[in-house]
Amino acid sequence: MNEDRKVNLSWLPQDHLEASSPENVSTAISSLIPVVDPEPELIVNPWDIVLCTSGTLISCENAIVVLIIFQNPNLRAPMFLLIGSLALADLLAGIGLIINFIFAYLLQSEATKLVTIGLIVASFSASVCSLLAITVDRYLSLYYALTYNSERTVTFTYIMLILLWGASICIGLLPIMGWNCLKDESTCSVIRPLTKNNAAILSVSFLLMFALMLQLYIQICKIVMRHAHQIALQHHFLATSHYVTTRKGVSTLAIILGTFAACWMPFTLYSLIADYTYPSIYTYATLLPATYNSIINPVIYAFRNQEIQKAFWLICCGCIPSSLSQRARSPSDV
Repeated sequence: MNEDRKVNLSWLPQDHLEASSPENVSTAISSLIPVVDPEPELIVNPWDIVLCTSGTLISCENAIVVLIIFQNPNLRAPMFLLIGSLALADLLAGIGLIINFIFAYLLQSEATKLVTIGLIVASFSASVCSLLAITVDRYLSLYYALTYNSERTVTFTYIMLILLWGASICIGLLPIMGWNCLKDESTCSVIRPLTKNNAAILSVSFLLMFALMLQLYIQICKIVMRHAHQIALQHHFLATSHYVTTRKGVSTLAIILGTFAACWMPFTLYSLIADYTYPSIYTYATLLPATYNSIINPVIYAFRNQEIQKAFWLICCGCIPSSLSQRARSPSDV
């Protein structure tokens, strides 16, 4: 009976037959079974998910602004053209973040990396340049108040738009044209495949634009305070009313400039001192606040504007709230 239960193992190697313990037999049999490697699991970085979510919010928010300005023929003044440029740049930046997430996990190649990083760099560059153009436009509207609403201002606005978008597109094309670190890993910056020199130039350019915006906003504050004082004298307002109006104007400008600096300054300074050897968590932690600037921009520059608010209500419900139509513009609304 026991001899009938013996398994014929003649197809196993001879050394396994000699050591025919149950453990050795099972090991021998398993060695002949082909081993199939398990498919690698798709591990998604939580930071990438947050950036993709941020990009989705940026795209939806700024798409509304672009749609409002594009569909309303009354919003063709220089100020609205620049706000539309800012919204379009932020919209493209949000789309770039979404595409970067998709390509990073579904279509990994050097070509897609260059295209997505070029789109993101060009979009954020256009966004920052549009903010500078809006600052210049606000300064000119106050400094040359009598001649601002002229054909010359419209021509100057179009020139600024052509220059800022042309420069941004050229900056975005640099990685695609060969200025990247794909062939030399040691030259990579905190964002691959941008080179350290490329990131340094972008950071220094941002600091210069921030310094120019700071100087312009200081001049705008002086003009707003002077205008508020003149209005107070003409209408015999109380000193407290003049103080409140001036404080609102200064606080508004402080919020605009402070938000811009808080969002972009950490990543700018980090790009100057760090390179590819630094932990990626620092890059994510400083880059994410920079994307928040594109979320905040529509709130500061578009949705606070009365004309855009009216156009938004007309598109949504076909009417304008009475509280909005009767509200007057104050000197603090700069």
